[in-house]
Amino acid sequence: MDEIRNTTGAAEEQEQAPPKVSALIVSHDDAPALRRCLQALENSKNRSELEILVVDNGSRDECAQMDSEFPSITMLRLPRYFGVTKAMNIGTRTAAGEYIFFLQPETEVAPDVVSLLAARLESDSSASAVCPLLVDEEGRPVPFLHPWPTRATLVQAWRRNGDLDFVTPNLDADAVPVEYAGRAAIMVRKQFVKGMNYFDERYGEFWADAELAFQIRRSQKKTLLLPAARARHYSVPRIEDYPSAARALLSADCASGIATYISKHNGFFSGLVFRLSAALSALGAALASLLTFRDTGYHWSRFFAIVSWQRIDGSQTAL
Repeated sequence: MDEIRNTTGAAEEQEQAPPKVSALIVSHDDAPALRRCLQALENSKNRSELEILVVDNGSRDECAQMDSEFPSITMLRLPRYFGVTKAMNIGTRTAAGEYIFFLQPETEVAPDVVSLLAARLESDSSASAVCPLLVDEEGRPVPFLHPWPTRATLVQAWRRNGDLDFVTPNLDADAVPVEYAGRAAIMVRKQFVKGMNYFDERYGEFWADAELAFQIRRSQKKTLLLPAARARHYSVPRIEDYPSAARALLSADCASGIATYISKHNGFFSGLVFRLSAALSALGAALASLLTFRDTGYHWSRFFAIVSWQRIDGSQTAL
């Protein structure tokens, strides 16, 4: 009888064991992409060791009901659009896994990706984060890695509507150190994110991933790209793809996030200089629009949003 009780107890303990990995997806009005992303995760090897969390950011489409199609996922529904950073924090605090796999809905992982990434983190204490190689539908690598986020690279990105430069990795090694992997697909030790005190919510929509890259480097740890782990990635909407009101808000949020990053890592004065230059640049574009009669409403909305240093925090209705 004792042996039976011990066996039963061991089985119950095994059933209640927490997942190794929590896949965390932030969704917003992107149901077709989210559906493909979730189906790919459901096909993962060692699925029983994977928790799938979706934080829905006030969607108006089918995203918020996706747990009816995928009953094994956990859906956290936010009433409004609070920005990616807050949603990531909510999901991370909820996640039960030792590792958090941040995914955009536009990313579909191969069945072995989750286990390959988790195994690398488990075996390599020098790495705080790992990422798969992102490829297109034909299996060709797509640009997704960025140079180290500095004041210069982020100011340049601001001038290009948030678009960063890309770097081409060496795919010959089994693990390649990278500087800034973005957030399309990156697995991070949950303990590391907790040690950061989670993500600074002064970043609304943009640049929380740049902060993660900075903190990993400051801790003298690494982010590793594993070329053998592959995920299909589709393009995501850019700032200029949105309607006028949302575009103005996103541009202001982008500028506010850059100012936050610069202030934190280059000093308050440097951040203030960027804030003033961004406001003057937006004013110049707004004045020029009066002469050209092009996008006048957008440019003035953008200027006032930047001057008031708006960031996406759930109080706006444009998204």
